[in-house]
Amino acid sequence: MKAGAEHSPTLRTIKMVEKALRDMPGSVMKISELKRALPRKVNHNTLMEVIDYLDGCNRIYVGRKGITWLVNDSPQMRKALKNSISYEEARRRLSDYL
Repeated sequence: MKAGAEHSPTLRTIKMVEKALRDMPGSVMKISELKRALPRKVNHNTLMEVIDYLDGCNRIYVGRKGITWLVNDSPQMRKALKNSISYEEARRRLSDYL
């Protein structure tokens, strides 16, 4: 491999990083903690590509304190969102009430 060559993550690597972030014990994880939580070693540049990808897809938030998993796949959350109303609908109902 040439020096400076791209490190393209595989789907397996992306899923492994997602699982580690989804199952993290706290709400924020540093990159060094993420590396230790992964079941196998991942090249730093490849890991950064995965983090950039997940950040771009709005699955994670990368802040000064670390990385936070944003996706909530719980059935209760899906049900609550399905039964919810939009902000505009709530304002309309409130204005009709007043």
